[in-house]
Amino acid sequence: MTAASAASAGETPPTPVSVAGAPHYTWGGGCDGWRLVDTPGLSVIEERMPPGAAEEWHLHAGARQFFYVLDGQATMRTRQGETIVPAGSGIGIAPGVPHQMANDSGRDLRFLVVSAPTTRGDRIPYREEPS
Repeated sequence: MTAASAASAGETPPTPVSVAGAPHYTWGGGCDGWRLVDTPGLSVIEERMPPGAAEEWHLHAGARQFFYVLDGQATMRTRQGETIVPAGSGIGIAPGVPHQMANDSGRDLRFLVVSAPTTRGDRIPYREEPS
């Protein structure tokens, strides 16, 4: 199917997305996020965390997440401990698993967060100290 026939069939032709044109937001202590895909069924966000930054501990009741490190080194904390995630690799988090993404390195961390379904309205603070 060509782009013209897709448009006439009511489909939107695929178009490239990047942080240059994506909706931007800030969070935490100097962290940035860009919503590359933002639908009820799928969310893809590129995030940047400066050295020493970390998310608050939390979980998602319904969303499964995959964190893929583009540049730098991430530390993913769960109740089972810490996992170092270097650039070019990723880590999955199942629904209901308390977690915290952190940048314990000395340089910026850039990563993708892929969530299915979206995490909008599905973020639950986790206050208990992990064992």
